[in-house]
Amino acid sequence: MHSRSDSSSPKWPEELEPLVQATQGLQPWRRAFHAASGLAMALVPWVLGWPQARTIMVLSVLLVIAVALDLVRLNVPSVNRSFFRVLRPLASAREAAGIASSTWYLVGGILSYLLFTPQHAMLSILVLAIADPAAALVGQRFGGRRIGTGSVSGTLTFFAGATAILLLGVGRLEVALVGLAVALLETVPGIGDDNVVIPISTGILLTALAATIGVG
Repeated sequence: MHSRSDSSSPKWPEELEPLVQATQGLQPWRRAFHAASGLAMALVPWVLGWPQARTIMVLSVLLVIAVALDLVRLNVPSVNRSFFRVLRPLASAREAAGIASSTWYLVGGILSYLLFTPQHAMLSILVLAIADPAAALVGQRFGGRRIGTGSVSGTLTFFAGATAILLLGVGRLEVALVGLAVALLETVPGIGDDNVVIPISTGILLTALAATIGVG
């Protein structure tokens, strides 16, 4: 999330301009919500012992609700205005004329549980939940030389956070390669929404690493 600029977002209706401008800045509540959502998506199924099928079913129901709300919001201007008034601390400019980040978040979670082992899915979502908002805060606060659509400070923070999470989960230093690759991939412009790109790329690389070094 730290590397995406709203400058490329579709233009929103003029009446939303003041509300959209009010969402600029570090947005600490948005980052906290991002982290909490990912932690819940990754850890609740594990704590409750849900099989992957149940996890996917629950997330799919939430996705249907989220898509329905997006469709209503984007087609009824008064609802969209209310969305930005009430949820200003959690909203971003790109959501004024596009799908909400939380909807993409659910897509990333569902695909992770569909494509990867439970452990790899959980770790991939944790990288999204922790490394991404941490990188956003550091990148916006300290900035520095640009790397693609990101900054040196944000990218290094993402790398450190992702590597720490994966090291705790896998216990092999080789996971630093996964953390580095995802941190750099996340700065590539036009590659897609972070909430899908980060967990899917992390899961793919973790799976490939596990096959190479022979660990789970």
